[in-house]
Amino acid sequence: MCGRYATTANPARLAVELDALDETADGAPSGEAAGKPARGGESGNGANYNVAPTNQILTVVRRHDHDHPDDDPALRLRRMRWGLIPVWSKAAEPGVPAKGKPLFNARADRAATAPSFRDSVKKRRCLVPMDGWYEWLTEPHPTGSGKAVKQPYYMSDAEGNRLYMAGLWSVWRDPAQRDMAPLMSCTILTTDAVGDLTRIHDRMPLMMPREHWDAWLDPDHPAPHELLETPKPQVISSIVARPVSPLVNSVRNNGPQLLEPVPGAGSEQAGQISLI
Repeated sequence: MCGRYATTANPARLAVELDALDETADGAPSGEAAGKPARGGESGNGANYNVAPTNQILTVVRRHDHDHPDDDPALRLRRMRWGLIPVWSKAAEPGVPAKGKPLFNARADRAATAPSFRDSVKKRRCLVPMDGWYEWLTEPHPTGSGKAVKQPYYMSDAEGNRLYMAGLWSVWRDPAQRDMAPLMSCTILTTDAVGDLTRIHDRMPLMMPREHWDAWLDPDHPAPHELLETPKPQVISSIVARPVSPLVNSVRNNGPQLLEPVPGAGSEQAGQISLI
């Protein structure tokens, strides 16, 4: 699974890097997202070392311009609520969707047939940029007391390169409040862990290599089925993992100190995955 991650991506700089349109500001983006950014969670341009479900997160989509639908689709950066809200969700109160299961992850092998995700699989796919993600491994207590502890690990690229995870997104509107801005939300796809990552968790976010972006983000065609399959171990060959402070357990804690390795923590050793 992927329920917590870190990112230092600045939208303005990322837009230049990707040659994308930055639609994360208060200005109205085109197309389905016309209006103000989706509500819920946090926004802003600063780094977030403890991103959690319901936060506003940065996503990359490829969409046609609403006023010029025949033009080629363009890459766009958008902020969305992390935790997908299906289009058919009812309103709890005017403009506010009813609470349901927190859909911050979706299994890649089941998403195409799941009622909450199948529409998004067909035509609303995205990328979620991140520096790395956290998982928790149950280990013996360091004092030998016999009581197991959950040790957080941080997985990231060994060279510090940004990672892009496959995601799905949705646009929710309250039918009775058509004048209100739509709420955009998303989920991160997960797959079976591969290679030495299985020593930490049996699931991992579905990484999307750059060479597959065009097919994955294509708004006019379904994604090739193979992009939803469990990747080969070489896809995660550059990933390293290290035990980090339990401070990450609380979303109230934030800052680069959450990424600092904990000396002596972690009983696992791996080959390609260096548990520092």
